Amino acid sequence: MNHALGSQRTHKAALLPRVRRVVVKIGSNVLAGPAGLRRPRVRALSAEIAALVSGGRQVVVVSSGAVASGAPRLGRLDRTRIEWRQAAAAVGQIGLMVAYERAFGAHDRRVAQVLLTHADLADRRRYLNARHTLRALLDLGVVPIVNENDTVAVEELRFGDNDNLSALTAALVEADLLVILSDVAGLYTADPNRHPEATLVSLARPGQAVVEQAAGPARSGVGTGGMASKIAAAEKAAAAGIPTVIADGTHEGVLGAVFDAATEIGTLILAEGDRLAHRKHWIAYTLKPAGTVVVDEGAERALARGGRSLLPSGVRAVEGPFGVGDCVRCVGPDGREFARGLVNYTAGELAKIKGAHTRDIERLLGYKGSDEVIHRDDLVLVATPRAVG
Repeated sequence: MNHALGSQRTHKAALLPRVRRVVVKIGSNVLAGPAGLRRPRVRALSAEIAALVSGGRQVVVVSSGAVASGAPRLGRLDRTRIEWRQAAAAVGQIGLMVAYERAFGAHDRRVAQVLLTHADLADRRRYLNARHTLRALLDLGVVPIVNENDTVAVEELRFGDNDNLSALTAALVEADLLVILSDVAGLYTADPNRHPEATLVSLARPGQAVVEQAAGPARSGVGTGGMASKIAAAEKAAAAGIPTVIADGTHEGVLGAVFDAATEIGTLILAEGDRLAHRKHWIAYTLKPAGTVVVDEGAERALARGGRSLLPSGVRAVEGPFGVGDCVRCVGPDGREFARGLVNYTAGELAKIKGAHTRDIERLLGYKGSDEVIHRDDLVLVATPRAVG
Protein backbone atom coordinates (compact mmCIF):
# COMPACT_ATOMS: atom_id res chain seq x y z
CA MET A 1 0.00 0.00 0.00
CA ASN A 2 1.11 3.53 -0.73
CA HIS A 3 0.36 5.21 2.60
CA ALA A 4 0.79 8.70 1.10
CA LEU A 5 -2.28 8.02 -1.06
CA GLY A 6 -4.35 6.37 1.66
CA SER A 7 -6.04 2.99 1.25
CA GLN A 8 -7.62 1.43 -1.80
CA ARG A 9 -10.82 0.87 0.20
CA THR A 10 -11.14 4.58 0.97
CA HIS A 11 -10.78 5.55 -2.67
CA LYS A 12 -13.16 2.81 -3.84
CA ALA A 13 -15.78 3.92 -1.33
CA ALA A 14 -15.71 7.40 -2.89
CA LEU A 15 -15.40 6.21 -6.50
CA LEU A 16 -17.80 3.29 -6.88
CA PRO A 17 -21.09 5.12 -6.16
CA ARG A 18 -20.30 7.37 -9.14
CA VAL A 19 -19.46 4.54 -11.54
CA ARG A 20 -22.32 4.14 -13.96
CA ARG A 21 -20.42 3.15 -17.10
CA VAL A 22 -17.43 0.79 -17.08
CA VAL A 23 -15.14 -0.78 -19.67
CA VAL A 24 -13.91 -4.29 -18.81
CA LYS A 25 -10.91 -5.51 -20.79
CA ILE A 26 -10.39 -9.29 -20.69
CA GLY A 27 -6.99 -10.59 -21.74
CA SER A 28 -6.16 -13.63 -23.84
CA ASN A 29 -4.46 -15.40 -20.95
CA VAL A 30 -7.72 -15.18 -19.00
CA LEU A 31 -9.94 -16.53 -21.76
CA ALA A 32 -7.75 -19.00 -23.63
CA GLY A 33 -4.85 -21.42 -23.36
CA PRO A 34 -2.86 -23.66 -25.70
CA ALA A 35 -5.97 -25.77 -26.31
CA GLY A 36 -8.09 -22.78 -27.25
CA LEU A 37 -10.95 -20.96 -25.58
CA ARG A 38 -11.69 -21.64 -21.91
CA ARG A 39 -15.46 -21.67 -22.14
CA PRO A 40 -16.12 -22.11 -18.39
CA ARG A 41 -14.17 -18.90 -17.76
CA VAL A 42 -16.15 -17.10 -20.47
CA ARG A 43 -19.36 -18.23 -18.79
CA ALA A 44 -18.21 -17.19 -15.32
CA LEU A 45 -17.08 -13.70 -16.36
CA SER A 46 -20.21 -13.20 -18.46
CA ALA A 47 -22.32 -14.00 -15.39
CA GLU A 48 -20.42 -11.41 -13.34
CA ILE A 49 -20.80 -8.76 -16.07
CA ALA A 50 -24.50 -9.56 -16.47
CA ALA A 51 -24.90 -9.03 -12.71
CA LEU A 52 -23.31 -5.58 -13.01
CA VAL A 53 -25.70 -4.66 -15.82
CA SER A 54 -28.69 -5.92 -13.87
CA GLY A 55 -27.50 -3.74 -11.00
CA GLY A 56 -27.86 -0.62 -13.14
CA ARG A 57 -24.40 -0.23 -14.62
CA GLN A 58 -23.52 -0.06 -18.32
CA VAL A 59 -20.64 -2.35 -19.35
CA VAL A 60 -18.55 -2.42 -22.51
CA VAL A 61 -16.33 -5.49 -22.84
CA VAL A 62 -13.03 -5.24 -24.73
CA SER A 63 -12.16 -8.86 -25.34
CA SER A 64 -8.98 -10.47 -26.55
CA GLY A 65 -8.93 -14.15 -27.35
CA ALA A 66 -9.82 -14.36 -31.04
CA VAL A 67 -6.32 -15.41 -32.14
CA ALA A 68 -5.95 -17.84 -29.24
CA SER A 69 -9.39 -19.28 -29.98
CA GLY A 70 -8.68 -19.78 -33.67
CA ALA A 71 -5.10 -21.05 -33.38
CA PRO A 72 -5.87 -24.72 -32.57
CA ARG A 73 -8.12 -24.93 -35.65
CA LEU A 74 -5.40 -23.96 -38.11
CA GLY A 75 -2.80 -26.61 -37.34
CA ARG A 76 0.92 -26.24 -36.73
CA LEU A 77 1.73 -23.72 -39.45
CA ASP A 78 4.25 -20.88 -39.20
CA ARG A 79 2.74 -18.92 -36.32
CA THR A 80 5.34 -16.18 -36.59
CA ARG A 81 3.84 -14.87 -39.81
CA ILE A 82 1.39 -12.00 -39.44
CA GLU A 83 -0.85 -13.57 -42.10
CA TRP A 84 -1.26 -16.64 -39.91
CA ARG A 85 -2.28 -14.53 -36.93
CA GLN A 86 -4.77 -12.64 -39.07
CA ALA A 87 -6.24 -15.92 -40.29
CA ALA A 88 -6.42 -17.24 -36.72
CA ALA A 89 -8.24 -14.09 -35.67
CA ALA A 90 -10.77 -14.45 -38.49
CA VAL A 91 -11.48 -18.07 -37.56
CA GLY A 92 -11.43 -17.52 -33.80
CA GLN A 93 -13.63 -14.42 -33.70
CA ILE A 94 -16.65 -16.53 -34.66
CA GLY A 95 -16.17 -19.00 -31.82
CA LEU A 96 -15.42 -16.21 -29.36
CA MET A 97 -18.66 -14.36 -30.13
CA VAL A 98 -20.72 -17.57 -30.09
CA ALA A 99 -19.32 -18.33 -26.64
CA TYR A 100 -20.20 -14.85 -25.40
CA GLU A 101 -23.68 -14.93 -26.95
CA ARG A 102 -24.51 -18.23 -25.27
CA ALA A 103 -22.99 -17.20 -21.94
CA PHE A 104 -24.87 -13.90 -21.75
CA GLY A 105 -28.02 -15.49 -23.17
CA ALA A 106 -28.17 -17.69 -20.09
CA HIS A 107 -28.79 -14.44 -18.18
CA ASP A 108 -31.28 -12.99 -20.70
CA ARG A 109 -28.72 -10.45 -21.85
CA ARG A 110 -27.93 -9.66 -25.48
CA VAL A 111 -24.47 -8.92 -26.84
CA ALA A 112 -23.22 -7.09 -29.92
CA GLN A 113 -19.93 -7.45 -31.79
CA VAL A 114 -17.99 -4.24 -32.45
CA LEU A 115 -14.69 -4.52 -34.34
CA LEU A 116 -12.47 -1.44 -34.28
CA THR A 117 -9.03 -0.31 -35.43
CA HIS A 118 -7.06 2.82 -34.67
CA ALA A 119 -8.08 4.15 -38.07
CA ASP A 120 -11.72 4.07 -36.93
CA LEU A 121 -10.91 6.19 -33.90
CA ALA A 122 -8.53 8.54 -35.73
CA ASP A 123 -11.21 9.60 -38.22
CA ARG A 124 -13.58 12.03 -36.51
CA ARG A 125 -16.75 10.96 -38.32
CA ARG A 126 -16.06 7.28 -37.76
CA TYR A 127 -15.15 8.05 -34.15
CA LEU A 128 -18.53 9.70 -33.60
CA ASN A 129 -20.36 6.93 -35.45
CA ALA A 130 -18.70 4.36 -33.16
CA ARG A 131 -19.63 6.39 -30.09
CA HIS A 132 -23.26 6.79 -31.21
CA THR A 133 -23.52 3.05 -31.87
CA LEU A 134 -22.05 2.11 -28.50
CA ARG A 135 -24.27 4.60 -26.69
CA ALA A 136 -27.36 3.20 -28.41
CA LEU A 137 -26.40 -0.37 -27.49
CA LEU A 138 -25.78 0.58 -23.86
CA ASP A 139 -29.06 2.48 -23.62
CA LEU A 140 -30.82 -0.65 -24.90
CA GLY A 141 -29.20 -2.80 -22.22
CA VAL A 142 -27.01 -4.64 -24.72
CA VAL A 143 -23.42 -5.56 -23.81
CA PRO A 144 -21.05 -4.52 -26.63
CA ILE A 145 -18.10 -6.88 -27.15
CA VAL A 146 -15.30 -4.80 -28.65
CA ASN A 147 -12.20 -6.30 -30.22
CA GLU A 148 -9.35 -5.10 -32.38
CA ASN A 149 -10.14 -5.90 -36.00
CA ASP A 150 -7.19 -8.28 -36.08
CA THR A 151 -8.01 -9.56 -39.55
CA VAL A 152 -6.87 -6.26 -41.08
CA ALA A 153 -4.69 -4.84 -38.28
CA VAL A 154 -0.95 -5.47 -38.42
CA GLU A 155 1.06 -3.46 -35.87
CA GLU A 156 -1.77 -3.78 -33.35
CA LEU A 157 -1.30 -7.55 -33.31
CA ARG A 158 2.42 -7.25 -32.68
CA PHE A 159 2.07 -4.90 -29.72
CA GLY A 160 -0.95 -6.34 -27.90
CA ASP A 161 -2.96 -3.24 -28.54
CA ASN A 162 -6.19 -4.39 -26.93
CA ASP A 163 -4.89 -2.84 -23.70
CA ASN A 164 -4.52 0.45 -25.53
CA LEU A 165 -7.85 -0.12 -27.28
CA SER A 166 -9.54 -0.51 -23.90
CA ALA A 167 -8.27 2.92 -22.82
CA LEU A 168 -9.39 4.47 -26.10
CA THR A 169 -12.79 2.78 -25.75
CA ALA A 170 -13.14 4.05 -22.19
CA ALA A 171 -12.55 7.59 -23.43
CA LEU A 172 -14.83 6.99 -26.43
CA VAL A 173 -17.83 6.01 -24.29
CA GLU A 174 -16.84 8.38 -21.45
CA ALA A 175 -16.56 5.56 -18.94
CA ASP A 176 -16.25 6.17 -15.23
CA LEU A 177 -13.89 3.23 -14.69
CA LEU A 178 -11.60 0.95 -16.72
CA VAL A 179 -11.04 -2.59 -15.45
CA ILE A 180 -8.20 -4.59 -17.02
CA LEU A 181 -8.38 -8.31 -16.26
CA SER A 182 -5.13 -10.19 -16.76
CA ASP A 183 -3.54 -13.35 -15.40
CA VAL A 184 -1.59 -11.42 -12.76
CA ALA A 185 -2.89 -9.94 -9.52
CA GLY A 186 -1.88 -6.38 -10.39
CA LEU A 187 1.25 -4.25 -10.24
CA TYR A 188 4.12 -5.40 -8.05
CA THR A 189 7.13 -3.57 -6.67
CA ALA A 190 9.23 -5.88 -8.89
CA ASP A 191 8.70 -8.83 -11.20
CA PRO A 192 7.29 -11.47 -8.80
CA ASN A 193 8.55 -14.29 -11.04
CA ARG A 194 12.14 -13.21 -10.46
CA HIS A 195 11.76 -11.52 -7.08
CA PRO A 196 9.62 -13.58 -4.67
CA GLU A 197 9.82 -10.78 -2.11
CA ALA A 198 7.95 -8.38 -4.42
CA THR A 199 4.73 -7.00 -2.98
CA LEU A 200 1.48 -6.01 -4.64
CA VAL A 201 0.88 -2.28 -5.14
CA SER A 202 -2.79 -1.77 -4.23
CA LEU A 203 -2.97 1.96 -4.98
CA ALA A 204 -0.94 4.21 -7.27
CA ARG A 205 -0.93 7.25 -9.52
CA PRO A 206 0.46 7.43 -13.08
CA GLY A 207 4.09 8.45 -13.22
CA GLN A 208 5.05 7.09 -9.80
CA ALA A 209 8.38 5.28 -9.76
CA VAL A 210 6.75 2.07 -8.56
CA VAL A 211 4.39 2.16 -11.54
CA GLU A 212 7.20 2.60 -14.05
CA GLN A 213 9.23 -0.18 -12.41
CA ALA A 214 6.29 -2.59 -12.63
CA ALA A 215 6.30 -2.62 -16.44
CA GLY A 216 7.52 -5.87 -17.91
CA PRO A 217 7.05 -8.25 -20.86
CA ALA A 218 4.14 -10.62 -21.35
CA ARG A 219 4.37 -13.85 -19.33
CA SER A 220 3.20 -16.28 -22.03
CA GLY A 221 2.86 -16.74 -25.74
CA VAL A 222 -0.93 -16.68 -25.67
CA GLY A 223 -1.32 -12.94 -25.14
CA THR A 224 0.58 -10.19 -26.90
CA GLY A 225 0.61 -7.49 -24.23
CA GLY A 226 2.55 -7.34 -20.97
CA MET A 227 2.32 -5.17 -17.88
CA ALA A 228 3.92 -2.28 -19.79
CA SER A 229 0.93 -2.07 -22.13
CA LYS A 230 -1.47 -2.17 -19.18
CA ILE A 231 0.35 0.68 -17.47
CA ALA A 232 0.31 2.66 -20.72
CA ALA A 233 -3.44 2.04 -21.01
CA ALA A 234 -4.02 3.14 -17.41
CA GLU A 235 -2.03 6.32 -18.01
CA LYS A 236 -4.07 7.15 -21.11
CA ALA A 237 -7.29 6.53 -19.21
CA ALA A 238 -6.06 8.69 -16.32
CA ALA A 239 -5.35 11.53 -18.75
CA ALA A 240 -9.05 11.40 -19.63
CA GLY A 241 -10.00 11.45 -15.95
CA ILE A 242 -10.76 7.71 -15.82
CA PRO A 243 -9.28 5.52 -13.02
CA THR A 244 -8.18 1.96 -13.77
CA VAL A 245 -8.21 -1.31 -11.83
CA ILE A 246 -5.78 -4.04 -12.92
CA ALA A 247 -6.76 -7.40 -11.42
CA ASP A 248 -6.49 -11.17 -11.83
CA GLY A 249 -9.25 -12.22 -14.21
CA THR A 250 -8.66 -15.91 -13.50
CA HIS A 251 -9.87 -15.32 -9.94
CA GLU A 252 -13.47 -16.38 -9.31
CA GLY A 253 -15.67 -13.42 -8.41
CA VAL A 254 -13.09 -10.86 -9.50
CA LEU A 255 -15.60 -8.26 -10.70
CA GLY A 256 -17.69 -8.60 -7.58
CA ALA A 257 -14.55 -7.85 -5.57
CA VAL A 258 -13.64 -4.91 -7.80
CA PHE A 259 -17.06 -3.38 -7.19
CA ASP A 260 -17.05 -4.09 -3.45
CA ALA A 261 -15.72 -1.03 -1.61
CA ALA A 262 -14.81 -3.16 1.40
CA THR A 263 -12.54 -5.47 -0.62
CA GLU A 264 -9.02 -4.67 -1.77
CA ILE A 265 -8.14 -6.41 -5.01
CA GLY A 266 -5.54 -5.79 -7.68
CA THR A 267 -4.15 -2.32 -8.27
CA LEU A 268 -6.25 0.84 -8.44
CA ILE A 269 -4.53 3.51 -10.55
CA LEU A 270 -6.06 6.87 -9.78
CA ALA A 271 -6.84 9.71 -12.17
CA GLU A 272 -6.45 13.40 -11.48
CA GLY A 273 -9.91 14.92 -11.21
CA ASP A 274 -13.03 13.23 -12.58
CA ARG A 275 -13.86 12.30 -16.14
CA LEU A 276 -16.65 14.85 -16.58
CA ALA A 277 -14.56 17.75 -15.29
CA HIS A 278 -11.74 16.93 -17.71
CA ARG A 279 -14.05 16.72 -20.71
CA LYS A 280 -16.07 19.81 -19.88
CA HIS A 281 -12.93 21.85 -19.35
CA TRP A 282 -11.53 20.59 -22.67
CA ILE A 283 -14.66 21.57 -24.57
CA ALA A 284 -15.07 24.93 -22.88
CA TYR A 285 -11.51 26.19 -22.76
CA THR A 286 -9.26 24.15 -25.06
CA LEU A 287 -11.21 23.82 -28.28
CA LYS A 288 -11.60 26.82 -30.58
CA PRO A 289 -15.23 27.23 -31.75
CA ALA A 290 -15.57 26.68 -35.50
CA GLY A 291 -19.02 28.22 -35.75
CA THR A 292 -22.20 29.24 -33.99
CA VAL A 293 -25.61 27.67 -33.53
CA VAL A 294 -28.44 30.06 -32.62
CA VAL A 295 -31.21 28.39 -30.62
CA ASP A 296 -34.69 29.45 -29.58
CA GLU A 297 -35.74 30.27 -26.05
CA GLY A 298 -37.14 26.82 -25.36
CA ALA A 299 -33.95 25.11 -26.43
CA GLU A 300 -31.86 27.53 -24.36
CA ARG A 301 -33.96 26.73 -21.32
CA ALA A 302 -33.74 22.97 -21.95
CA LEU A 303 -29.97 23.07 -22.32
CA ALA A 304 -29.15 25.61 -19.61
CA ARG A 305 -31.57 24.48 -16.91
CA GLY A 306 -32.87 21.07 -17.92
CA GLY A 307 -29.64 19.28 -18.76
CA ARG A 308 -31.07 18.24 -22.13
CA SER A 309 -29.51 17.60 -25.52
CA LEU A 310 -29.92 20.06 -28.40
CA LEU A 311 -32.35 18.79 -31.03
CA PRO A 312 -32.83 20.18 -34.57
CA SER A 313 -36.22 21.63 -33.62
CA GLY A 314 -34.54 24.12 -31.30
CA VAL A 315 -32.08 25.47 -33.88
CA ARG A 316 -32.94 28.80 -35.51
CA ALA A 317 -29.78 29.76 -37.39
CA VAL A 318 -26.37 28.37 -38.29
CA GLU A 319 -23.16 30.32 -38.68
CA GLY A 320 -20.21 28.33 -39.98
CA PRO A 321 -18.54 26.65 -41.61
CA PHE A 322 -17.99 23.71 -39.26
CA GLY A 323 -17.74 19.95 -39.58
CA VAL A 324 -18.90 16.92 -37.65
CA GLY A 325 -17.29 16.83 -34.21
CA ASP A 326 -16.25 20.49 -34.24
CA CYS A 327 -16.81 22.73 -31.25
CA VAL A 328 -19.55 25.36 -31.75
CA ARG A 329 -20.90 28.24 -29.71
CA CYS A 330 -24.52 27.98 -28.56
CA VAL A 331 -26.21 31.39 -28.62
CA GLY A 332 -29.67 32.30 -27.37
CA PRO A 333 -32.21 34.61 -29.05
CA ASP A 334 -30.52 37.64 -27.46
CA GLY A 335 -27.19 36.81 -29.11
CA ARG A 336 -25.54 35.85 -25.83
CA GLU A 337 -23.34 32.75 -25.77
CA PHE A 338 -24.35 30.41 -22.95
CA ALA A 339 -22.82 27.06 -23.93
CA ARG A 340 -20.36 25.25 -26.17
CA GLY A 341 -20.53 21.73 -27.51
CA LEU A 342 -19.40 19.17 -30.07
CA VAL A 343 -21.80 19.10 -33.00
CA ASN A 344 -22.98 15.92 -34.72
CA TYR A 345 -23.75 17.53 -38.11
CA THR A 346 -21.92 19.82 -40.51
CA ALA A 347 -23.03 23.42 -40.91
CA GLY A 348 -24.57 22.59 -44.31
CA GLU A 349 -26.46 19.60 -42.92
CA LEU A 350 -27.70 21.55 -39.93
CA ALA A 351 -28.94 24.37 -42.15
CA LYS A 352 -31.19 21.83 -43.89
CA ILE A 353 -32.65 20.31 -40.72
CA LYS A 354 -32.89 23.37 -38.42
CA GLY A 355 -36.32 23.67 -36.88
CA ALA A 356 -37.25 20.16 -37.98
CA HIS A 357 -38.43 17.25 -35.87
CA THR A 358 -35.96 14.40 -35.37
CA ARG A 359 -38.25 12.09 -37.35
CA ASP A 360 -37.73 14.32 -40.40
CA ILE A 361 -33.91 14.22 -40.38
CA GLU A 362 -33.63 11.21 -42.67
CA ARG A 363 -36.15 12.63 -45.14
CA LEU A 364 -34.36 15.97 -45.31
CA LEU A 365 -30.79 14.64 -45.51
CA GLY A 366 -31.28 11.17 -46.96
CA TYR A 367 -29.79 9.66 -43.80
CA LYS A 368 -29.70 10.22 -40.05
CA GLY A 369 -26.47 10.17 -38.06
CA SER A 370 -27.96 11.13 -34.71
CA ASP A 371 -31.17 12.43 -33.14
CA GLU A 372 -29.19 15.11 -31.33
CA VAL A 373 -27.42 18.11 -32.84
CA ILE A 374 -25.34 18.24 -29.66
CA HIS A 375 -25.59 15.45 -27.08
CA ARG A 376 -25.81 16.59 -23.46
CA ASP A 377 -22.57 14.71 -22.69
CA ASP A 378 -20.82 16.87 -25.30
CA LEU A 379 -22.13 20.22 -24.05
CA VAL A 380 -20.87 22.54 -21.31
CA LEU A 381 -22.33 25.79 -19.99
CA VAL A 382 -19.88 28.67 -20.27
CA ALA A 383 -22.00 31.42 -18.73
CA THR A 384 -24.55 31.72 -15.96
CA PRO A 385 -27.90 31.02 -17.60
CA ARG A 386 -30.13 34.04 -17.90
CA ALA A 387 -33.70 33.87 -16.67
CA VAL A 388 -35.61 32.25 -19.51
CA GLY A 389 -39.24 31.31 -19.49
